[in-house]
Amino acid sequence: MGAARVLPAPEQEEIPLPPALPSAAAQLLGQAHRGLAEATGSPDAGWRYATAHLAALRAAAAVLAARTQPDADAGRRRPRSAWVLISQVAPELGEWAAFFAAGAAKRAAAEAGLTHAVTEREADDLVRDVRTFLGVVETTISRPAPPPAPVRLRSMDGGRRRPSAS
Repeated sequence: MGAARVLPAPEQEEIPLPPALPSAAAQLLGQAHRGLAEATGSPDAGWRYATAHLAALRAAAAVLAARTQPDADAGRRRPRSAWVLISQVAPELGEWAAFFAAGAAKRAAAEAGLTHAVTEREADDLVRDVRTFLGVVETTISRPAPPPAPVRLRSMDGGRRRPSAS
């Protein structure tokens, strides 16, 4: 057996990391996930709908926290809906914003305790939609995804070695 040689490591280009997520955005995403979990576990359709809708609103607020700076003149202007602001700050989320804005009145009715405001199906559908929206939001604001699980590869020959042709 011959001696081993140490080869210099090849120069590697550094991969730029995504910018750090502002703490306010991270907190809002955490609240959105907790709200979605609460909605998922609720047996009451109205509460499930309202809680899921609020989770979507917190996710939208996370986008605003990640992509905007506080405005010194904000106190002088009329408040605007987060859904309107999302369409301006993240136009790629415009359809989502319109969808959730359309459900705001139904959420308010459910929060007011109107028992026939929301069906079981509507509540379940909204929970699924909010789960999807949260994933889209996390991608949109470049939140690092968790590392994928390791994959084990199997050989096509059942692990048997083939003789070399030397």
